[in-house]
Amino acid sequence: MKNRKLNQWLWKWHFIAGIIALPFVILLAVTGGIYLFKDNYDAPKQAPIKKVQVEGEAIPFQEQWQLAKEALHKAPNSMVIPTEATQATEFSSGMFSHKNNAYVNPYKGVVTGNISPKDSNMHTVRKLHGELLLGKFGTKIIELIASWIFVLIITGIYVFWPTKKEGVKCFFRIRFSQGKRTLFRDLHAVLGFWISILLLMTLAGGMPWTDVFGSNFKWLQDATNTGFPKTWDARALKSDVKGEPISLDKMVALAKSMDLKGEVSIGLPSSPKGVYSIYNSTFDLGAQKCFHFDQYSGEQLVNHNWEDVGVLMRGRMWFMAFHQGQFGLWNWILMLCVALLLAFVAFAALLSYLKRKETGKWGTPKVPAKFNVGYGIVALIVLLGVILPLFGLSVIAIIVVEFIRKKKTQNKLA
Repeated sequence: MKNRKLNQWLWKWHFIAGIIALPFVILLAVTGGIYLFKDNYDAPKQAPIKKVQVEGEAIPFQEQWQLAKEALHKAPNSMVIPTEATQATEFSSGMFSHKNNAYVNPYKGVVTGNISPKDSNMHTVRKLHGELLLGKFGTKIIELIASWIFVLIITGIYVFWPTKKEGVKCFFRIRFSQGKRTLFRDLHAVLGFWISILLLMTLAGGMPWTDVFGSNFKWLQDATNTGFPKTWDARALKSDVKGEPISLDKMVALAKSMDLKGEVSIGLPSSPKGVYSIYNSTFDLGAQKCFHFDQYSGEQLVNHNWEDVGVLMRGRMWFMAFHQGQFGLWNWILMLCVALLLAFVAFAALLSYLKRKETGKWGTPKVPAKFNVGYGIVALIVLLGVILPLFGLSVIAIIVVEFIRKKKTQNKLA
C-alpha cells in the first residue's frame, strides 16, 4: 500500500525538480533529436571532399600518407581503409572535437579537402546539448540537471504508481473528457511512465561525458582494472628500430586479409619507435579487435578483442552507443521517439501545471507538517548523492537554505 504522506512529500520534490529542470529537459530533448540527423545533414555538404571519380591507377598509400602530412597541422595518427573505389582516403590527426581529417584523391594524387567536427553546424548543436555553449561550466549545469532527472523519474514513478483500488487500468488511462488539466496530467504521467526505463538508459549513456561523474567513473575503471587494457592503444608499445620501416601499403594488405567487420583503420606510427596498429570500428561491439605491429619487422606485438575490455568499459560503450542511436535503424528510431516523447511529456507537465496553478501562487504541493522522512529514503538520497556528486551537493545546499529559512522564521516569531 502506498504511504500517503510519503507520496505527498515525493510529489513536492518531483514538482520542485520539474520546475527547475523543465526548460533544460526540453532543450536536451530538442537538441538530442536534431543531432540524430547529423549524418544526413553533413553527407551532402561533405560529398565533394569524400567522393572521387575513378581515373586510372591509384597511387600507393605510402604516397597518400605523405600528401596528408603536408595537408594537416599535426602528423596524421590514423588512416581509414577505403571500401569503395570512389572513396577518398581519409587520414586523421587529433581526437574528438580537435580531430582534423584530410582526404586524398588516390587517382590524381591531391588532397580534396579537410573536414573537422567543428566545421559542421551540428557541432554547435552538440555543444548546446552537452554544455549549453558555456564550456566546462555549462557541462556541470547539464550534469546537475541530468542528475535531477534521475530523481524526477524515480519520484514520478512512485507518485504515479496506482493503488490497488485504482488498478492496472491507470497504467493506460488517459482521460480526454475531464478537462484539459486532467488530460495533460494523464499524458504526462502515463507516457512518462512508459518511457521511464528508456529515459534511464539514455541518461546512463550520457553521464560518461560529464565532468564530475565521468571523471569518477573513469577513476573507478582504473582502480578496478575494468576499462580498456593498457595496450588497447599503442602508446605503451615501441618498435625495435632496425632497418627500413614497412610500407603503409603492406599494412593495408594485411588488414584487408583479416576480414574485420565495420570500418577498418590503420594506426600510424608517430615516431621512429612508434608502431602500426590495425583496428576496426563497429557497433557490433563484440566484433571489435585491435592488433599492434613493429613498424620495421612487421612482428605482431599485441592483439586484443572485445572480451579483453573490462566490464565497466563495455557497459559504458554500450550505453553511449545506445544514447546516440548507433546500433542500427531500430536504435535510431527509438532514440528519436524518446526525444520527441520527452519533449511532449515535459510540455504536457507544464500545461497541466498552468491549468491548476492559482494566480499569484507557485502551486507547490503541500506536505503534512508531522511527516518525517524514513531511513530508507535518506539512504536512497545519500546513495544518489554519492553516485551523482553534483546532485549530492545540491541537496546539501537545499538543506542549508531550508535550515536558514526556518531559523529566520523562528526568530521573527520569538
